[in-house]
Amino acid sequence: MPLFGNSFSPKRTPPRKWASLSNLHLLDRSTREVELGLEYGTPTMNLAGQSLKFENGHWVSESGTFVGGERRELQRLRKRNQQLEEENNLLRLKVDILLDMLSETTAESHLMEKELEELKQHSRRKK
Repeated sequence: MPLFGNSFSPKRTPPRKWASLSNLHLLDRSTREVELGLEYGTPTMNLAGQSLKFENGHWVSESGTFVGGERRELQRLRKRNQQLEEENNLLRLKVDILLDMLSETTAESHLMEKELEELKQHSRRKK
């Protein structure tokens, strides 16, 4: 005869009430957005006195126009960017050429080492 009874049988848990007692789930989407503050608008930032907003994946000036000095600075930066891209392409080409030269020299070195080993073995056989 078991000490505590035949088998373990836990009591059934009572069914749960609603997970949320809030009535916001009953509201339509626009009312929920107003209530919960989900209307953010476009992201904006102020950088060096210039106000920018994020539209279609790009940062755009809110005024839509540039002051003369800003336009010159933008042109200077674009020209410098172009120069750096060209320099980068030239350096990549130089690296490719150097890697080709290195692989060619390494292959020649391995061939010479192989020939030297064969000559050593051949001279050992003659002795």
